[in-house]
Amino acid sequence: MTRVFLTGGSGFVGRQVLKALRAAGHDVTVAGRPGSFERAGIDLSGGAHLATQNLFTEREDWWVRALEGHDVLIHAAWFVDPASYIHSRHNLVCAAGSVVMARAAARAGVRHIVGLGTCMEYRLPSARLHPDAPLGPSNLYSAAKLATFFMLDRHCREEQLDFTWCRLFYLHGEGEKPGRLASYIHAQLSQGEYARLSAGTQLRDYLDVSDAGRMIAAIADTRQTGVVNICSGRPTTIRLFAEHIADGYGRRDLLLFSHKPVPPSDPAAVVGLCNWQAPA
Repeated sequence: MTRVFLTGGSGFVGRQVLKALRAAGHDVTVAGRPGSFERAGIDLSGGAHLATQNLFTEREDWWVRALEGHDVLIHAAWFVDPASYIHSRHNLVCAAGSVVMARAAARAGVRHIVGLGTCMEYRLPSARLHPDAPLGPSNLYSAAKLATFFMLDRHCREEQLDFTWCRLFYLHGEGEKPGRLASYIHAQLSQGEYARLSAGTQLRDYLDVSDAGRMIAAIADTRQTGVVNICSGRPTTIRLFAEHIADGYGRRDLLLFSHKPVPPSDPAAVVGLCNWQAPA
């Protein structure tokens, strides 16, 4: 049995990672703000829980004490408010705090660090994003993620730790926050309201967040290292994705697609090549 320390366990992705780790029989310690797991409806009985007001501002010695005795650190926490995360200065705090956490992990004897990045680290657009594809973040969020990747990768090499960087593509499903595409469409259609969308011609790589959680959790067993694309590898247009959701309500008539050209800031294609290795 592997002892895993998980940050962000009450979040959109983290709660699915936690569920999958528990199902696989791992001994999991989760860290989060007081009350965050209760608000998310997550049962913490039978597992260790460490409360912190802001894990990104904790000192290195605090992290050493927290991480002692753990084999794997899965770092799923980050500032992800849908309304502001792209340009928020909180990204800088998250990047700095992640480095402190990684330094402490080496001191505490953790042997494997798994971090979560984003497909926006790549140079876009592209319908064939392999892990070695050219990089080119276009906003503060993706730049902070990429900077964190470079720092943790170099740190782990020097400390002889295993390191995995999971680049997440377009996730949807349980626990999705309001303001994201799928949750917006569900909210509008469930009330019989129109969902106003772009032209919908953009190609995307969609994956259910529960599948993403299982893929990330499995790395605790497979020990796959390097950059791992957490994606489906299947291209679909935003229009087809929206119509699939609408079919569940029988209300394609409520989807209003714009006739305006897609703005240059919205990539025409973001599709990954999945290199994730399934457990034997």
